[in-house]
Amino acid sequence: MIIVNYGAGNLTSVYNALKYLGIESEVSSVPEKIEKADKIIFPGVGAAKAAMENLKTGIGDAVKNAVKKGTPVLGICIGCQIILESSEEDGGVECLGLLEGKAVKFKNEPNLKIPHIGWNQVYFTKEHPIFKGIPNGSNFYFVHSYHPNLSENSIYGTTTYGSQTFPCLIGKDNLIAAQFHLEKSGEIGLKMLSNFANS
Repeated sequence: MIIVNYGAGNLTSVYNALKYLGIESEVSSVPEKIEKADKIIFPGVGAAKAAMENLKTGIGDAVKNAVKKGTPVLGICIGCQIILESSEEDGGVECLGLLEGKAVKFKNEPNLKIPHIGWNQVYFTKEHPIFKGIPNGSNFYFVHSYHPNLSENSIYGTTTYGSQTFPCLIGKDNLIAAQFHLEKSGEIGLKMLSNFANS
């Protein structure tokens, strides 16, 4: 399994979580390795614009090619946003376009803190092997100001923050992505990582 290194943070946390689970993985920025991997995790924290600049080195094309040929790919946090067509961040950023839709900022509400930081419940909207054995409504850890906005067909789970319900689990076929941090979500997050690795 390859953890994609494209200059975004939090790669070590994902690597350590997999190591704790006894799952072999490698952090790599080599396009050839990424494209040939049996499974890929596409994690990270940070800004869409900087992430996309780093993906232009061939890493982005490698991820796209892997998705096209059916390699299981898991996106986490910013890796959930830049698989979309675009992001509103920095006045508009063109993203990878693996799913139709865009990342949008939370709307301002009285007493609503942005970014959304902390534990929140996730409600699954349709079945996926990555959720096996995980109760609906489980709490996961979030840190983000933007979230996916896309068609219902690509939504696997939602979360509500303030009065806003947003997609937090999205995907299609062999691609699945979580807005929350699995690697920071305790036993339930580790269970989801284990499900991905072993499915």
